[in-house]
Amino acid sequence: MVVGTTRAMGRHVDRLSATGLKSKGIGLHHDGRGLYLQVKNGGKSWVFRYMLNGKSRYMGLGPYPGVTLAEARREAEGCRKLLRNGSDPIEAREEHRQAARLQAAQSVTFEHCAKQYIEDHSAGWRNTKHAYQWSSTLETYVYPVFGPLPVQTVDTALVTKVLGPIWKNKTETATRVRQRIEAILDWATAHGYRSGDNPARWRGHLDKLFPKRSKVQRVKHHDAMPYSELPEFFTELSKRNTISAKALAFTILTAARSGETRGATLGEINDDGTIWTVPGERTKSGREHRVPLSTQALALLRSLDYIAEDDDQVLFPGPRGKPLSDAAMRKYLQQEMGKPELTVHGFRSTFRDWAAECTNFPREIAEAALAHVLRDKTEAAYQRGDMLERRRMLMQAWAKFCTSGAISGKVLPLRKPRKRRMV
Repeated sequence: MVVGTTRAMGRHVDRLSATGLKSKGIGLHHDGRGLYLQVKNGGKSWVFRYMLNGKSRYMGLGPYPGVTLAEARREAEGCRKLLRNGSDPIEAREEHRQAARLQAAQSVTFEHCAKQYIEDHSAGWRNTKHAYQWSSTLETYVYPVFGPLPVQTVDTALVTKVLGPIWKNKTETATRVRQRIEAILDWATAHGYRSGDNPARWRGHLDKLFPKRSKVQRVKHHDAMPYSELPEFFTELSKRNTISAKALAFTILTAARSGETRGATLGEINDDGTIWTVPGERTKSGREHRVPLSTQALALLRSLDYIAEDDDQVLFPGPRGKPLSDAAMRKYLQQEMGKPELTVHGFRSTFRDWAAECTNFPREIAEAALAHVLRDKTEAAYQRGDMLERRRMLMQAWAKFCTSGAISGKVLPLRKPRKRRMV
């Protein structure tokens, strides 16, 4: 009887044979005790079926023939053992995988995550200088402290070790370093390289350990020339015939940012020379900005040597034909013009002060001329246009004030007339 019982039980387990697996057709083929060979059009795989809390569950054990019959039976036996101990095999496998991922993350350093973050995001940054600044600050302040350490181990103590020595004396730099550490740690968490709260977050965490930036560092504004001194200065500047001098004069006349002037091309000026359109990728706000050109600004452009057929030509090229460097106008202003206390950006403040104190133009017109984004959301919602024609009157008045007759005469079209094609 015992032998007969054993044979009877044997008919319900190990039903499949290694030699017969290749010939199995589409469907589920039971090997016994919950192990099945699943055959679909896409191939064959092993499945373990079990009951948990009255519900049927299926757990994949791998593809055939990558997983052999013997290996599948061992996997199934392991699942049955877990069930006998009261564990869910699927949940147990996921916990094991999570533990393996966390263990692997221990070898991923903060420096590795930082470099990968920069690589992933640099395409969305407007210029290469931004990526350089990221790398430079991290190499100077962060990597020496915890760059080689696993990113999972970065905690509040390490972050404060970086920020502490520079928070009072280099507050602006420290603020940017903190923001960059926070962004990198968030990136690492999203990729599964670390878990838990971000030790570099400010609100509700580091703001309890460090004084606010406004408490330890006053906001430093760009040094600006009083508008009463500008006409005399501009008259002297207009006598200079260098590219840097002309770029500086154009920047003043248009109240533009230095980078916008340095990157300006012929193609950004419309055919009659009345509008300069700065594309969004070259503006601080990321939005296209149209600048109405005064007759004085156009006359300045006409004094340059153009190749009218080349729209990509830079209006104010450096020695090698590329845009002027970031320091070119600043050095010319401070050294050649003898104004070491001033900055190029400061002329935007000069323009703003003049518009507020010497004209009746509304505030929003002057702000639009500077391409400032309105902070009042309600006001911004109603102001859908860019008030180009009203700004044209403002910029013409500004140019007249700047030049005081230094640039005059008949203004010719910027471009040569283009021949119409005969159809």
